Amino acid sequence: MTTPSLQDGIDKAGSPVGLLWQPGAEPWTPEVVDREFAGWRVEQRAWHEGVALLDLSHHMFDLWIEGPDATRVLAEYGANNFERFAVGQAKQYVPVTRQGHIVTDGILSREGENAYLLSGIPAAQHWVQYHAEKGGYDVSFFTDPSSAFRPGGGDPKLFRYQIQGPGALELIGKVFGSAIPETKFFHSTPVTLEGRAFKALRHGMAGQAGYEFIGPWEHAAAVHEAFLAAGAPLGLVQVGALAYATPSVESGWVPSPVPGIYSDPGLAEYRAWLPLFGIEGKRPLNGSFFSEDIEDYYVSPFELGYGKMIHFGHDFHGRDALLKAKEDPGLRKKVTLVLDPDDVRRVIGGGEDPGFHLSYARHRVESSTGLVGVTMQAATIDPVGTVLAQTLVAPSHARPGTEVAVVWGEHPGPGTAPDADLGLPRIRATVQPSPFDRHARTEYRRDA
Repeated sequence: MTTPSLQDGIDKAGSPVGLLWQPGAEPWTPEVVDREFAGWRVEQRAWHEGVALLDLSHHMFDLWIEGPDATRVLAEYGANNFERFAVGQAKQYVPVTRQGHIVTDGILSREGENAYLLSGIPAAQHWVQYHAEKGGYDVSFFTDPSSAFRPGGGDPKLFRYQIQGPGALELIGKVFGSAIPETKFFHSTPVTLEGRAFKALRHGMAGQAGYEFIGPWEHAAAVHEAFLAAGAPLGLVQVGALAYATPSVESGWVPSPVPGIYSDPGLAEYRAWLPLFGIEGKRPLNGSFFSEDIEDYYVSPFELGYGKMIHFGHDFHGRDALLKAKEDPGLRKKVTLVLDPDDVRRVIGGGEDPGFHLSYARHRVESSTGLVGVTMQAATIDPVGTVLAQTLVAPSHARPGTEVAVVWGEHPGPGTAPDADLGLPRIRATVQPSPFDRHARTEYRRDA
């Protein structure tokens, strides 16, 4: 039996939006990890006020890329600068289509002269592997899916534990007996713990000090236990799946933008290569913002704040489109919306305490002039006391302090006009900078 492709799914549904639109879709949270350990509020506060342990071992796909043409294929299908990409360094990889729409980012680390590891949502990995195979590049691939999709179950190839928060460096010093050598942001340094060798990547999830420890799964239990034991006197908090999904709202990273691959006739072969039951065919769209045109959901890397990562000093797929987009005054701006707490209680419910809320829905953002933006992710942030939403808005409404309204609810999808009056409630909101977290916006971004 032939496995259905993404293009098969689009053809059967009648359109990309028809395939992806799922009103009321449950928001994604990391697989395998407990939903809560100490409670989502305590866990959110830990990386602001104490020290937190986050387990990133199970929910990402890993793609190892090796061979003489590894750098060439990554550079030709990604917008990043590869001229000074050191072994042990990592970058946020930015692949784009020929129209300049992002495919979806990933974390790319250089493991050797001709060896890389691309981690995260597998859309970027699919993009690189397809073009490498089609173009005959001298490169090989090995994929380790996330734990929810690993055939036959089994353990990951790597463990990933992140130690984060104001107390992170103190805990790390206790575990290793001394401080880790000073490491630049997104660079790694080798470490050993009782004879076990792995690496420490200088990285943080919400703008706080921290490291991500990455190594062979055979060492996972021992490393995890060492951090728990040393962290107990410091009040170490393990972070569960609910709280883990929220730091991006503060740090300004937009997870899983819609890949710009569904409409270009030149990518029909690519869509036929992709499986239907993958991220490109199953990541749902929902919310109060609806359009029959999938291109209304595409985003530019400039809108996501990735302009500094784009290197025009080399030829790459989509370069000409990005050169034009760079000068486009109409590109939306990434901001944080702070939703009015009283309206949140009124609309989302829960009385005095609306509890935890997480959404990847695309909600309409309006002013008195009509539609001015769309939300990309929203979550309750307990230290703030309300829901924050990462949002793309028109430049005219991007100034901090601007008041807008979020249309909260679900459009039914195809068959109903995009601007139909559905009687959905409005939540007042105020525009603030993105990243919202001051540390992420200043020191963290400066170090990056």
